[in-house]
Amino acid sequence: MLFNSFEFVFVFLPVVIILFFGTAKIFGRTSAKLFLITASIFFYGYWNIKFIPLILISLLVNYFTAREIQNAKDANKKYFLIAGITFNILLLGYFKYAKFFVSMAGIIIPDIILPLGISFFTFSQTAFLINNFNGSIKNFSLLNYSEFVLFFPYVTSGPITDFRDVNTQFDDNENFTPDYDSIAVGLNLFIIGLFKKTVVADGLAQIVMKVFASTDTLTFFEAWIGALGYSFQLYFDFSGYSDMAIALALMLNIELPENFNAPYKSTSIIEFWRRWHITLGAWIREYIYIPLGGNRHGEFNKLRNLFIAMLFTGLWHGAGWTFILWGALHGVMLIVNNLWRKLKITLPKFLSWLLTFMSVVISWMIFRAESVDEAFKIISAMFDFNKFILPVKFGKYFKFLEHFGFSFDDIHLFVKPCILYVLLVLVTGILYKNMSKTKYSYKFMFMILIWALWSFCNFSEITDFLYFKF
Repeated sequence: MLFNSFEFVFVFLPVVIILFFGTAKIFGRTSAKLFLITASIFFYGYWNIKFIPLILISLLVNYFTAREIQNAKDANKKYFLIAGITFNILLLGYFKYAKFFVSMAGIIIPDIILPLGISFFTFSQTAFLINNFNGSIKNFSLLNYSEFVLFFPYVTSGPITDFRDVNTQFDDNENFTPDYDSIAVGLNLFIIGLFKKTVVADGLAQIVMKVFASTDTLTFFEAWIGALGYSFQLYFDFSGYSDMAIALALMLNIELPENFNAPYKSTSIIEFWRRWHITLGAWIREYIYIPLGGNRHGEFNKLRNLFIAMLFTGLWHGAGWTFILWGALHGVMLIVNNLWRKLKITLPKFLSWLLTFMSVVISWMIFRAESVDEAFKIISAMFDFNKFILPVKFGKYFKFLEHFGFSFDDIHLFVKPCILYVLLVLVTGILYKNMSKTKYSYKFMFMILIWALWSFCNFSEITDFLYFKF
């Protein structure tokens, strides 16, 4: 079931909210938790019921492994930890990476359907095992752990959540009584996220698909339209999902961590990774970068660890050379960024932002492309001034440009939709930070209503969230 569907917005969500708080009032907290877990299982299985046993097996194996870690003698705790992590790696590896790695050996196997959200619930549970081993998790019940793993707002695409952040919230008596202010703020934020997904991201997707379908014939402007379009499509798609997930949890009195903080405002790659997919970055830092040694053993080892961590980030996103190359490129950019800081040379803020943004946009082409060859076709077109071609209808107004080497041809620049979506991006960016926090007013409610109706009109062309495939 998708957040951007009529059955979710008008059936599943209101029923869950009403019955959760109603069950808590009539039958108590335990019954309310059981209801929410059951509803979450239904939500997850609505996409493909065959994968319900998989997530439940993963949940039970990790839960009982954690119990064994707590009950075992100190000398044996690490063996249970290793066993639990190995189980998670094998489970994720089979579904996500088996086909890629065996293909490197020339072996062809049938496609393996990737279970929805497997990367997210595997990472969350692996962190739980490690924190449990380290002693930072003392008490946990099967009921709370099941709610943590299956919680429908984030089970499919995050944000990656720490058990320690939600466990106490699951038991807080006040959270079983409806907070109408939280529901109202959550509803507003949900509509904002819905608008970002269905109107902005899905609208940009139509332009981006046309560009990537004609990589062999792209002109300079078309390549840049595709690059910028995809950069904003990915951001609005995933940040829209994150907004909705946080909003849904808030309606149930659960606070989830922020996942995006205006990443395209960053003036360095280091800053970008503090603002983009924040929960994944925190997970990579705590469970990959720091265990490798972090910055504790000299500058060379620090840079090496950064590179390895980014390679892992690339591989996490998908089994393919494009993702590995994308991760390696960001690893190199982080190394360059750290070395540049050692020089203590300050660039103008605008130039720093422009270099960062262009670096991210170019790297997204590798991330989006179906192959490395396709990626370089697009990137080369972005910098090939021999392909600096304008639409033929511009010729009657700008004929003089031919004297400067420009040419005109019958090409499609998607000018009108591009202008529309640039405006939408600007308006959404300006209003977003204030919309979820502003005091209620007629102007505010009118804008929310318009965004909601506009989003509902796009439900006829339902599309998956991009991060479902990761």
